[in-house]
Amino acid sequence: MIRLWGNYFRIIIVLISFLCLVSVCSNYIIINFTFICMKDDFSQTADVNGTLKSIYDYTPTEKKYILWAVAFGTMLGTFPINVLYVRYGARIPFFSAGVLSALTTGLTPWAAGQKMWIFVALRFLQGVAYSADFAAIGIVISKWAPLNETAIFIATLTSFTSIASIITNGVSGVICDSSLGWKWSFYLHAAACLAVFIIWVLIYRDDPTFHKSVSVKELGKIQKNKSEAHIKDGMEVPYKAIFTSPVVLTVWLCAFTELSTLIMIATYAPIYFRSVLKFDIKIIGFYLGVMTAIHLPFRFVCAFLSDKMKFISELAKIHIFNTLAVGFVGLSFLVFGQIPAEHNISAVVCLAILECFISFNSGGFYKCGTLHSRQFASTVISAIQFTKCISLFSGPALVAFFVTDESSQTQWSHVFMTLAGFTFLANILSFIFFTDKPAKWTEDSGAVKYSKKDGDVKI
Repeated sequence: MIRLWGNYFRIIIVLISFLCLVSVCSNYIIINFTFICMKDDFSQTADVNGTLKSIYDYTPTEKKYILWAVAFGTMLGTFPINVLYVRYGARIPFFSAGVLSALTTGLTPWAAGQKMWIFVALRFLQGVAYSADFAAIGIVISKWAPLNETAIFIATLTSFTSIASIITNGVSGVICDSSLGWKWSFYLHAAACLAVFIIWVLIYRDDPTFHKSVSVKELGKIQKNKSEAHIKDGMEVPYKAIFTSPVVLTVWLCAFTELSTLIMIATYAPIYFRSVLKFDIKIIGFYLGVMTAIHLPFRFVCAFLSDKMKFISELAKIHIFNTLAVGFVGLSFLVFGQIPAEHNISAVVCLAILECFISFNSGGFYKCGTLHSRQFASTVISAIQFTKCISLFSGPALVAFFVTDESSQTQWSHVFMTLAGFTFLANILSFIFFTDKPAKWTEDSGAVKYSKKDGDVKI
């Protein structure tokens, strides 16, 4: 049978999975940029102490609730959705999450004009949809990634946040400044979300063994050196062992510290660039897009090096990459917080360098967690989503605690220093606990060279 994709159908699976991840992420972060232009929409107004004010001009407290609603929804949805993934695979649960994300996004302009509790409730449901992302990453990597392509798969799938920021900031900036207005940013994102998830449900299957588009040769590559327990479904998830593993707990701490910096940038960079660095609002989206995009080539180069370098041990590579992805990110954040407004271009460069250091995470804590947990990678990686939920709370909480004047760089620097301190702690612990070996609870019962429905062929 001749296939247009040859022996690389797994690449198609990764690409459509990636687009779905980008779409769900974009849907929840649109609000971060549109906050800027929503307050200038006077199509509906209210009288506040004698002053005519747009109903979309939210107070800092209201913005906090709007952002926290997503975090709360994601936090509550993470583990129930992971249970659905374990029981039913990723295909239908992830598709259902995508439909929910599209619906809540399309309804956002309507909800924004209603009572605050309605808007917050809708954002909560959007958080539930977003909670499906990381578990999907874990299953796709566990089922479709050859062991010697693990970092490349991780780099591709976990870059969805950066790509979502680029697309959403760019698209929202253009639409907000056009005759369409900010509402159409939500409508277009919702339509795109439905489209990519329909493609997902049509072509994705959890088990490559029974996918007619996967060749014998490709399946052999996917399953090479994986244990029988890794390949087969039905093994009970050892939750207690996973949640008490020092290796896994350290992976989650590293993920939390790094994701906290990403959340801080995605959520507050537009405000910081405008209030502290004094950039014009028209170029904020452009700078944020360029700053985020510039690290992407590094991301894939780092993943390739992590998978293909043979002259350094796997554990040594994990330590090196994790130090760059966690420790050096904290250091960059410290520097960024000290750059004054008169050197605002230097601040953009510093943040771009920080994003480049984050590129090393696919060969650091992500790879450690995946190699250590093997067939339970979806559980471990979905819990990283839970740490992201905590960072969605902790970020706004830190800002609320330290920042009373959004134009005060000193107040913002306290936030950056606190986050940097946690990254340094996580980096130190990684040298103590990280390993490249599978855990005993994965029940590695020997390498499987090949297993296919239509025959047993050894490669």
